[in-house]
Amino acid sequence: MRLSQCHSFHDFRRMAKSRLPGPIFDYIDGAADDEVTYRRNTSSFDSCSLVPNVLRGVGDVDMSVTVMGQKLAMPVYCSPTALQRLFHHQGERAVAAAAGKFGTMFGVSSLGTVSLEEARRISGGPQVYQFYFHKDRGLNREMMARAKQAGIQVMMLTVDSITGGNRERDKRTGFSIPFRLTLGGMFQFAIKPAWALNYLTHESFKLPQLDNHVDMGGGSLSISRYFTEMLDPALSWDDVGAMVQEWGGQFCLKGVMSVEDAKHAADIGCTGIVLSNHGGRQLDGSTTGFDMLADIVDAVGDRIDVIMDGGVQRGTHVLKALSLGAKAVGLGRYYLFPLAAAGQPGVERALELMRNEIERDMKLMGCHSIKDLSRSNLRLV
Repeated sequence: MRLSQCHSFHDFRRMAKSRLPGPIFDYIDGAADDEVTYRRNTSSFDSCSLVPNVLRGVGDVDMSVTVMGQKLAMPVYCSPTALQRLFHHQGERAVAAAAGKFGTMFGVSSLGTVSLEEARRISGGPQVYQFYFHKDRGLNREMMARAKQAGIQVMMLTVDSITGGNRERDKRTGFSIPFRLTLGGMFQFAIKPAWALNYLTHESFKLPQLDNHVDMGGGSLSISRYFTEMLDPALSWDDVGAMVQEWGGQFCLKGVMSVEDAKHAADIGCTGIVLSNHGGRQLDGSTTGFDMLADIVDAVGDRIDVIMDGGVQRGTHVLKALSLGAKAVGLGRYYLFPLAAAGQPGVERALELMRNEIERDMKLMGCHSIKDLSRSNLRLV
């Protein structure tokens, strides 16, 4: 399968599956428990349909948005995700370059495989840092200072991961922490030698954000200790409030899913929230960002920028979210599968297809700009 034959999320997923060893593909594709929430993330968009208006004289469209003070040329951005150089040797470099080319925002994770500073040099677009809160408050301050010095525009604190989700696909292959491949998992690597050759002929795998804080000599076992020993499960609203004040700029909470928590985020000075269930990888059976979007926009949309992610595969999904009041929409697996399949050209093709879909769908909806979208464009099914 060639990149030119990919025309949708599902095509990229098939191409990635053909190229990745099974355990790595399942790491991207899998979710928690029975994966109910993972599937619901996409199917929730079917709860309403779009109502187009015709004869509006739509020629050119303006799909730009401003979110948390950042001007984006399109209303989607590449959400921060971990371990990207496991999927393709270019990793975050490819995503940063592609996002910069399309004038949109991207994120680097605390578990990113390229440094904040290098990613900042690659892309001129706005960059977020996805942050995990540590027991060591001094370490938190040091990492925030590094992010500020690197020119990060938005701090994004993940709040739905005080413990890892039960990802059974990873357990079956052994692609979990600690890393102990099963016989089946080892066989999957053996039948995809191209991935191993790609991985072994490029620079060694590392986690630059943690270089000064975690001894990576223990490999994946040290990552396990990072989660179990260094992250603080007792993270509270007071802790976040202090962090917001210390950062002193655009500050976003990722993983908010209730009206009560959204109000609290606005009260302590956050400038944005991402309605997210971590791609269905944490609490299975939880609600979706799209299902909660209207209630939360009604409650705090005039005080804080409301964003959502999870299950977005089409331009029509984006337009439905924007019609409900989202300021922008995050993409995860939508760009990870193209990254795994083809590196930077894959990510660029995926973003180009999404941009084309949004532009075409806006014209079909009779919308000149994102501002023309509203709940009058939607009808509950």
